[in-house]
Amino acid sequence: MQSDCVFNQYDEMYMARAIELAKKGRFTTTPNPNVGCVLVKNNEIVGEGFHQLAGQGHAEVNALAMAGSKAKGATAYVTLEPCSHYGRTPPCAEGLKAAGVVKVIAAMVDSNPQVAGKGLKILSDAGIEVAYGLLEAQARALNLGFFKRMEHGLPYVTCKMAASIDGKTALNNGQSKWITGAAARQDVQLYRAQSCAILTGADTVLVDDAKLNVRKNELPQALPTQLPLRQPVRVIIDSQNRLTPNLALFAIESEIIIFTTKVDKSQHWPHFVKHIVVTASNSKVDLTAVLKKLAKLQFNTVWLEAGATLAGKMVELDLIDEFIFYLAPKLIGCDGKSLVNFPELISMQNTIDLTFNECTRIGDDLRISAVKSSLKPLDTKE
Repeated sequence: MQSDCVFNQYDEMYMARAIELAKKGRFTTTPNPNVGCVLVKNNEIVGEGFHQLAGQGHAEVNALAMAGSKAKGATAYVTLEPCSHYGRTPPCAEGLKAAGVVKVIAAMVDSNPQVAGKGLKILSDAGIEVAYGLLEAQARALNLGFFKRMEHGLPYVTCKMAASIDGKTALNNGQSKWITGAAARQDVQLYRAQSCAILTGADTVLVDDAKLNVRKNELPQALPTQLPLRQPVRVIIDSQNRLTPNLALFAIESEIIIFTTKVDKSQHWPHFVKHIVVTASNSKVDLTAVLKKLAKLQFNTVWLEAGATLAGKMVELDLIDEFIFYLAPKLIGCDGKSLVNFPELISMQNTIDLTFNECTRIGDDLRISAVKSSLKPLDTKE
């Protein structure tokens, strides 16, 4: 197996095609990773495919089905190491071996402990030339949540915040509809649709009567038409049992998990609502334990849409991997509601420093992606 193999422009072209194929599964593959595969023979693509749905054919299987007998003697370009274990489907490494491919180039090794080099070893032991490391950064970006869960036992958390240009999320009286325009709100639907879960607090549900669902009418060209719309699991932090079954959230029949400190058995909840008790020393829900539990439930990605208190606590605990800010060309002033609340900092050395990834105009608004550029504890007055 080679990690230092020299790849040419054609290798990069075919792997780039595999990466584009993998992106097609981003709405539906959870809890599996997004994977694409291209089979090339005599400088011609003879088969290609991507993983569409957990339990169905993996990318390699779909590419082999398209190629048929032409797969013999072909080179496979795959965005992730072929699997080596029997799960809901047979091992892809064995399928490639049986089809007679002569070379496999993987963008990266799979950090899933069930694979972790075993798939490449099966191929190498069979006399198939194996290389990896081609466009690895781009391939890893396809599955940030999957790798975070495999490597750290936590989901990848993206915190969405919508604010005026002076950083206010609402007027002092709580009015916030609408700070951003329709295009930005539709963009949020795209992110929701790709997430395993949407996380918020009881305050947001009660104040906004939020449904937290994906609205298909706002995704006219985003979802593969051959697959049903997958609603993310809605996850609510409700330490004090303030939610009631008559809220709009519960009118939509799709899975809801409520994390609380004690289940209110006096309420009659719909069958799709599950309560999980998680407590901390302060009698509030332990947010770190929540994320660990979601990872055990095979949640790769969590989309956080919360008020300033919950968002601030998640920042304070260093539980957010990425921020998506939607900034509207509006000024609200000093009396408006802030983006995040956490204890007052006593030193500029302890500000939360971010690194901008991307800034894009969405309608009249700006979308800014940022990640933390440092992992330093907050030095506060508390």
